[in-house]
Amino acid sequence: MFNFIKKRAQVPDSQTIDKALETYQINGKSIKNYLTGVNQQQSELTLDLRLPPEIDPEVIQHELGALLHLHGITAIHMNVRVSAATKGESKTLPKTTDAMAAKPDNSEPAITKAAPTQAEIAPHPRIRHIIVVASGKGGVGKSTTTVNIALALQKLGQRVGVLDADIYGPSIPAMLGAKNIKPELENEQFVPIEAHGLAMLSIASLLDADNTPVAWRGPKATGALMQLYNQTNWPNLDYLVIDMPPGTGDIQLTLAQRIPVTGAVIVTTPQHIALLDAQKGIEMFNKTHIPVIGVVENMALHTCSNCQHTEAIFGEGGGEQIAEQYHVPLLGQLPLASGIRKQVDSGKPSVAADDEFASYYVNIAKNIEAHIAKFAKPVNNQRIF
Repeated sequence: MFNFIKKRAQVPDSQTIDKALETYQINGKSIKNYLTGVNQQQSELTLDLRLPPEIDPEVIQHELGALLHLHGITAIHMNVRVSAATKGESKTLPKTTDAMAAKPDNSEPAITKAAPTQAEIAPHPRIRHIIVVASGKGGVGKSTTTVNIALALQKLGQRVGVLDADIYGPSIPAMLGAKNIKPELENEQFVPIEAHGLAMLSIASLLDADNTPVAWRGPKATGALMQLYNQTNWPNLDYLVIDMPPGTGDIQLTLAQRIPVTGAVIVTTPQHIALLDAQKGIEMFNKTHIPVIGVVENMALHTCSNCQHTEAIFGEGGGEQIAEQYHVPLLGQLPLASGIRKQVDSGKPSVAADDEFASYYVNIAKNIEAHIAKFAKPVNNQRIF
């Protein structure tokens, strides 16, 4: 799936395939608990499965395609029998290359069922809180806010990781000074890259060049997100901070249905258009049962470096307005300052550099810490790998 992975040996080995299958989880159990038959023919694999009705076999097919491509499997066939809702009825999913191809128009319709809710998603055994940093639109400084919040939480004594879920426009490695570093593979798991003490992983870490476009349709992009989350050997973390892409599309919905999120931080500017899009983001999280921890208003004020005149270039009061409207805290207001931009461009964000703007992010992190307990999810002490 990734260029970095494709360089591995492509000769499938049955024992290795069996071991890889054992690591793939469905409802907190290995997929082997649901297998009734496995048949490998060279680089193609046929799986016979008996699945609960709430499991989407096409999602499994996409994710297994990404996982087993590591071991030279080029196509997966799945014969699925649904154990409860459609007793005795079996479905055969079409063959796909890397399990990512679109379904043919004349193929059998997919098995449908209600999407899982946040309450039904098992917590990660080594991560206490997963926070998503999101915005309704691009250009509001979401990624810059993400890395500085992560570093600020670390500065408060927390163990922090960062997952770059902006599959189409990943920027976190460059902002953390780790853009040319590839992750190691250990026991078929990615080892997160260490950046300023953070455990970090991004799709950009797996691409061959900075200008390589990620021109993928929705299923492949969401499959990449789940691979980065599930197939990474995250250390014990107090926080995993996820930098989301802008908007309310496939990646946001997949995350809401498959990753146990403690809460969301919404980043906006005071500009009216940005506030309208931020409202859409909050509404989406409300509908998917992800609580909003609070709002960060970025680019609130600009102070002229020559005359020291302070001006609200993008308007004022927007963050307070949206926080009041949705009854969530205003976590902080950030200035519009070239120094913040210069620091992330250099790969050493303001908090890491401990510059004059670091205190803004530390205060935001303190406000997150003050509110996070009421959103905490139950702890799962069972390892998934």
